[in-house]
Amino acid sequence: MRATAIAHPNLALIKYWGNRDERLRLPANGSISMSLGALFTRTTVDFREGLGADEVFFASRPASPEMSARVVDHLERIRALAKSSVFARVDSENNFPLASGIASSASAFAALTLAASAAIGLCLDQKGLSRLARQGSGSACRSIPGGFVEWQAGSGDLDSFATSILPPEHWKLTDLIVVVDRQPKAVASSEGHRSAWSSPLYRLRVDSTPMRLDACRRALFDCDFAALAQIVEEDCLLLHSVIMTSTPPLLYWKPLTVEIIQAVRRWRAQGLPIAFSIDAGANVHCLTTGDSARESLDRLRRVPGVLEVLQAEPGGPAALA
Repeated sequence: MRATAIAHPNLALIKYWGNRDERLRLPANGSISMSLGALFTRTTVDFREGLGADEVFFASRPASPEMSARVVDHLERIRALAKSSVFARVDSENNFPLASGIASSASAFAALTLAASAAIGLCLDQKGLSRLARQGSGSACRSIPGGFVEWQAGSGDLDSFATSILPPEHWKLTDLIVVVDRQPKAVASSEGHRSAWSSPLYRLRVDSTPMRLDACRRALFDCDFAALAQIVEEDCLLLHSVIMTSTPPLLYWKPLTVEIIQAVRRWRAQGLPIAFSIDAGANVHCLTTGDSARESLDRLRRVPGVLEVLQAEPGGPAALA
């Protein structure tokens, strides 16, 4: 009973931060994302009779205790659905940095969900896979569909899942991910989600999210880059305002993070279509149009201190390999 799946991380254009139900990872607000086609997690799950416990490997090495615990918890959910008690070996690898603000948990749990479900014989549709992936890592539900994706907050477990609202080919946006730090962040996103409510700005952000979702949806449907840039940057800064004012306060940014933000604003004022977004980490996502990707890439690479720039265009759904 073995299967391999590939899933892409996603860039949240309108972001998810904070849960109204920690166990089910039901989000405080809806979100919209873009699948990052050039980046992926590849995961193989092999349910084997005779194993005394689950075995979890990342990049051919035993996974950390924290990572293993989350994977085992998710395998337990899948075994419960399949009414099985067979343990599994899980082998996973990324082609991009882990736990550094590039949504590695999203692609990891999407790939794990699909591979484990297929290996154990579950027949779940995309909605069911998205709901299940959400319980492992909230943003993983957005890495099950492809293209431009919306995650409905829903009223409960049954209607909180993600669907594709536009296919990958709708708009040739390019995400240039400026890597300023390859190290895993000191505070995991899951910890930040739990403390989000303590920020005095939390309720303001949640209550105003539907307006930004509408604006983002319109910008995507109309391929309106100026409108998209405005709403994506606004939502990003609101998110990090909540992060920085929670108890305890978190600061994911590095000095180079701020330098990239300032450069992006300056270049856009000069006429280059480019916008920034930052997930829970120091690395900066720079959105641009396909025609301007080369110039934007060259400029970003010339910023002193930048380690590398990853490039991704809208990608497809999680799929069996």
